Amino acid sequence: MSDLFDTAPGAETPRPDAPRPLADRLRPVVLGEVIGQEHILGPDGPLGVMLAAGSLGSVIFWGPPGVGKTTIARLLADATDRAFVQISAIFSGVAELRQVFEAAKLRRRSGQGTLLFVDEIHRFNKAQQDGFLPHMEDGTILLVGATTENPSFELNAALLSRAQVLVLNRLTPADLERLVQRAEKVLDRALPLDGPAREALIEMADGDGRALLNLAEQVMAWTVDGKLDTAALTARLQRRAAQYDKSGDAHYNLISALHKSVRGSDPDAALYWLARMLQGGEDPRYLARRITRMSVEDIGLAEPQAQRVCLDAWETYERLGSPEGELALAQAVVYLALAPKSNAAYAGYKAAVSAAKSSGSEPPPKHILNAPTRLMKDQGYGAGYAYDHDAEDGFSGQNYFPETMKRGVYYQPVERGFERELKRRIDYFVKLRAKRGDG
Repeated sequence: MSDLFDTAPGAETPRPDAPRPLADRLRPVVLGEVIGQEHILGPDGPLGVMLAAGSLGSVIFWGPPGVGKTTIARLLADATDRAFVQISAIFSGVAELRQVFEAAKLRRRSGQGTLLFVDEIHRFNKAQQDGFLPHMEDGTILLVGATTENPSFELNAALLSRAQVLVLNRLTPADLERLVQRAEKVLDRALPLDGPAREALIEMADGDGRALLNLAEQVMAWTVDGKLDTAALTARLQRRAAQYDKSGDAHYNLISALHKSVRGSDPDAALYWLARMLQGGEDPRYLARRITRMSVEDIGLAEPQAQRVCLDAWETYERLGSPEGELALAQAVVYLALAPKSNAAYAGYKAAVSAAKSSGSEPPPKHILNAPTRLMKDQGYGAGYAYDHDAEDGFSGQNYFPETMKRGVYYQPVERGFERELKRRIDYFVKLRAKRGDG
């Protein structure tokens, strides 16, 4: 459901006849009325199991806006007979936290527990997050935190070790349709929309129950004859901007989706995620850099031209700017998605790095060292070096690894694209090396 189903602590109780927003009128009164989070609230869900056992522990709700984090926290307090206290990490500091903890201690002495709901808990710094720990451990508070950001990155390990992270899902179209039906029942009339327009309204909400109820309330206030179609609806309502935080979790999720779509040779999915990021306001230069990285990491020498295509697209964007330059990035993404794939050079480099770290400071063999001084010549530097251009087939077959080190095999090209030719060349040199006794 929606976080609008809650009022701030300390707010005055409105008169019974005061106007109430639709979201407030639809506020669930029991956990069973919450829509879309059955996976945590059902009998086999973590909260369902805790409540049945009578041992509710501290939890962190991780999920997008408008899916019921505040609502569930309030109802958990009701279900466990605890006082519900709500604060926001955006507006609260050390002084407010002290007051909250002192009040919770007083309640505890009188026999009542406190469920402290902390919205946007990731906004607290490390010291503030650490401040919750002793009060959680001695039972002064039961902490329920809410965050739209990945707790693994935003919350302290000590706090995470004392609370279970529960993921709240984005509301599905079916969930939102149930919410609309509930609103129509409360208002005792149907939305003045035809079928496609009703679907468009749900799509505009973008998985956010709060946004849907706000939109529905606007539509219900219109005076219209008959039912509006999609064109009439969209002319009156502005589509919600897609949820995207250029520095938050969505940023990393979407760039991961773009990268894996390219790696998976799906140009349509890759274009979709590229468009999602650009529409969300992502810096095209960041995308140009990441797209170039994809060409190096996932296409490599299977299609050597891919890297040049990406660099040209990057330069084209710099010359044209937005929005025309974004088309060059889209073309590069399509090229990468359809290019033959190989990470052989990438994997080979990582293997070589590992070998370099483990082999210590082994010097090169003396026969490939230059000898600019007589002393170095006397030490054997350069002795026995075979100049490859003078050798048969332009290949001497000498050893170039440290003398005490076994020859390593790091680059193993695949049978795709241009690397098929590189593999043929490697096999040719392996045969020559074996023939000349340095196998």
